[in-house]
Amino acid sequence: MRLCRFVKNHQPTLGLYQDSSLIALRDLAIASDQTQLSEQLHNHPDDINHFLPPEGRGFTHLKSILESGNVLHKVESLAIDSVQLLPPIARPPKLLLLAGNYVEHIMEQGDLAAERAHTFPYVFMKPPSTTLVGSGAQFVIPSISPYKIDYELELGVIIGRKGKNIPVDHALSYVAGYTVVNDISDRGFKPNPARQERPRDKFFDWQHGKWHDGSCPIGPCLTTADEIPNPQMLSMKLSIDGTIRQHASTSQQVFSVAEIVSFISSFLTLEVGDIISTGTPSGVGNATGDYLKPGQRIEASIENIGTLMTTITSESH
Repeated sequence: MRLCRFVKNHQPTLGLYQDSSLIALRDLAIASDQTQLSEQLHNHPDDINHFLPPEGRGFTHLKSILESGNVLHKVESLAIDSVQLLPPIARPPKLLLLAGNYVEHIMEQGDLAAERAHTFPYVFMKPPSTTLVGSGAQFVIPSISPYKIDYELELGVIIGRKGKNIPVDHALSYVAGYTVVNDISDRGFKPNPARQERPRDKFFDWQHGKWHDGSCPIGPCLTTADEIPNPQMLSMKLSIDGTIRQHASTSQQVFSVAEIVSFISSFLTLEVGDIISTGTPSGVGNATGDYLKPGQRIEASIENIGTLMTTITSESH
């Protein structure tokens, strides 16, 4: 199933996402006369964690309703363009992202094995409370550094079970679902341009370029892991004003989702609701110098999940 968060009657609430429409979970619970689901929604109206596999109690109740197959037609759906979509996870404990994780062309198995054996994923963080925004939101190009703002289409992984030192062959059982992430990045941020250079300036300039407000659009929903048994077979595409800029597959990842989850859990505890964004394929603006500009519209899509919409504006507009 595809779960989402959206605003209804000025309040955040949960829904089933259906591309051009959605259904409020509360309406579904009423139509199905499912008292346990209604109680959970009453107690946790905006907390999607209670409806995430593998351990969320609400997930089991919701899945049984959908598998019955005779309820959805009884519930009024809402047009997507009539609601405000929110990030699928409201308050993730951690928002972790990979810096690079794709090969431009699919390597032979031996080369990929060597790459995995002799390197490791670079992982960094974004502040979730100020960078996460939902599908349809605007990204405001910051006046402090407006000229090299870039896009990065990524597969986002939502953790559904707390774990540490997770073996690779068990890692996917800790995944609740998947979403679309656009890791918007400032390639040219340079605080105090007249500064005296120091050895670590380049690293911190890169890090500061990841932290602008609204720089992590995410959504439009999350697809639960049972609907995507193999996350290494997903087509990805990002377009700007209708022109395709990135077109790849998660099969091109150097480190797989399972390997990433296992690696990160080797040095920190993963918690329910954590988001891991797994790196971007080739085609970013930095490769050609074609950066984002006010007025542009980004559509970032991943197979079996949906399309994340972002419009670009500037602080002067």
